[in-house]
Amino acid sequence: MRNLIMALGLLMAAYPSLIYIPNLTPAQQENPAYAKWGMLAIKETKQKYPDANIIDYLHVGSETNGDTTIEKFKLWLKEDRHEFGVFVNITFNTETGKFLKINFQETSK
Repeated sequence: MRNLIMALGLLMAAYPSLIYIPNLTPAQQENPAYAKWGMLAIKETKQKYPDANIIDYLHVGSETNGDTTIEKFKLWLKEDRHEFGVFVNITFNTETGKFLKINFQETSK
């Protein structure tokens, strides 16, 4: 078994092209459209809950109503031994991208 592992290691070192790693196109390397709002959600959540650590982050989705868009996130926080979720909704002008408001709603699930 040990010889097999060593042989595979030597083979991979001699022929690295056997491992296919696709090249990413520039479009795949860009941040998603909601990234700037996600960073704002994290920043504002840290301000609102300064003693808690953000341990998880989820972009729930977005909703456009007329000239405004709401980006929705769920963050999971831990403060001491207490864990809880916070839904963060960020509303902005769809056309200009201007921030309008932010809402927080705590949840236990």
